[in-house]
Amino acid sequence: MFDALSLKKQFPIFSHYPELIYLDNAATLQKPRAVLDAERFYYEHHNANVHRGAHRLATAATEAFENARHTVAQLINAASDDEIVFTRGTTEAINLVANTWGNTLTAGDEIILSTLEHHANIVPWQMLAKRRGLTLKIIQLDAQGALDLTHFLSLLSNKTKLVAISQVSNAIGSIQPVQWICQQAHHYGAKVLIDGAQAIAHSAIDVQDIGADFYVFSGHKIYGPTGIGVLWAHAKLLNEIPPWQGGGEMIATVSFAQTTYAAAPYRFEAGTPPIAQAVGLAAALNWLNQQDRIALAAHEIALRQQLEAGLAQMPAVKIHGQSTNKAAITSMTFTDAHPYDVAQFLDHQHIAVRVGHHCAQPLLQSLGLSGTLRASFAAYNTPDDVTVFLNSLQQTLDVLSES
Repeated sequence: MFDALSLKKQFPIFSHYPELIYLDNAATLQKPRAVLDAERFYYEHHNANVHRGAHRLATAATEAFENARHTVAQLINAASDDEIVFTRGTTEAINLVANTWGNTLTAGDEIILSTLEHHANIVPWQMLAKRRGLTLKIIQLDAQGALDLTHFLSLLSNKTKLVAISQVSNAIGSIQPVQWICQQAHHYGAKVLIDGAQAIAHSAIDVQDIGADFYVFSGHKIYGPTGIGVLWAHAKLLNEIPPWQGGGEMIATVSFAQTTYAAAPYRFEAGTPPIAQAVGLAAALNWLNQQDRIALAAHEIALRQQLEAGLAQMPAVKIHGQSTNKAAITSMTFTDAHPYDVAQFLDHQHIAVRVGHHCAQPLLQSLGLSGTLRASFAAYNTPDDVTVFLNSLQQTLDVLSES
């Protein structure tokens, strides 16, 4: 059995706040001591800039940074370390693709998104569509909150140049059949970008098996630091894409007459990169690889099922998103209470949840909602967390219904 209680002891925040029940994991995950120690060790022992210095600190920093790239490549089964571009996060990775490869698109070309997308996988494409005269097409949802795959197939055509899809919905937890989506899109010659922000920490990712052209995720959503993310693409594709930010590190040669650019991934990493964050990300991935990931994933799903079974006994609670393939995320509203009020009451009982539109306003609008309360799970959550949440929620709803 997965020992979440023992694992929880590796996260210092829970020793500082022993009563904390943290169920806002889809927003960001807490960090194990291994990650905090790795960043501290880097700053205390190796702090220097990378790729330029001839001194021993610079060599150590460069080795740590490139070892981090190798660790990421191994985690997602990339064919080469050169396929890993470090960014500030998922959002910057998507913007990178939109502002580089996206500029090859021409008026009349089409991009397919879905109703499930969060804003980071909508707005960059809207901005690109406006600049280039493109058309965005949106996949509808079925009654359970999963993608309507028949509708998706009807949107595909020879005009489709990109399908950009979140592997897991951050708002209602639906898991998309990304491998099948890639296969269908490639029949029409379209590229596919998979936003793996909500998937990367909770299931094994094999980018070669998925078959996407671009895969993106954030470090802080896989137990790593904020301020770092990853764009993966085949090295050949990356080297066909022009850089988007100019400066140091991304060049091969510079003169006032002409500048030539470095090969990928360095052509996309202008300026000093997030070195300590990369070291912390590598520590997070190594820590995660030490866990039984199959048991970990089953543990998280069991917590979500325990929660939803308890919620089903509360007539005043409605769960949104009932896909048969669903991650450890539960979104809910209440008959006689506003989600914001409920979240504030829960916070007073040391329970941290997310409330609002979850940066997915089109999805919430399609459901006729302005916001939901979201509980999302991670490895360190326990069945007791769920029990306390359910009891506190019932008490909160009882109080609010009387007011």
